[in-house]
Amino acid sequence: MTAKNTICLWYDKDAEAAARFYAATFPNSSMGKVHHAPGDYPSGKTGDVLMVEFTVAGVACIGLNGGPAFKQTEAFSFQISTEDQAETDRYWNAIVGNGGKESDCGWCKDRWGLNWQITPRTLMEAMAAGGSEAKRAFDAMMTMQKIDVAKIDAARRG
Repeated sequence: MTAKNTICLWYDKDAEAAARFYAATFPNSSMGKVHHAPGDYPSGKTGDVLMVEFTVAGVACIGLNGGPAFKQTEAFSFQISTEDQAETDRYWNAIVGNGGKESDCGWCKDRWGLNWQITPRTLMEAMAAGGSEAKRAFDAMMTMQKIDVAKIDAARRG
């Protein structure tokens, strides 16, 4: 069954490689159909990979090889919730270690320019708690690139 709402992500030319990476990296992710262009288009020719169907952590997506006209921005990101430091490290290292880049506050960018928030559950729980606990966790997070779960937990305790 086709999803009613699907996220369409614009890639220059590597949607298939990106989809395969996501499917191999995140649980509940998979590679779907690959659609080839039925005719020439501004950034490609007949037979090139035009669209790729895939799922990332249960979210239906289509990767569109639209060419260099549009770039990804931080205005869109996937937020991946993690249970502990090991899971946080695994996803962060997979993205950054595969040609990606680190950013601040738990954000990183994959080699295709897509932005990711690798967010430990404890950080979200601290934000939900509000008050001084949220402020301490928030202040700790603001000093980090990859989130350090132990430091967030210590900040939560005060």
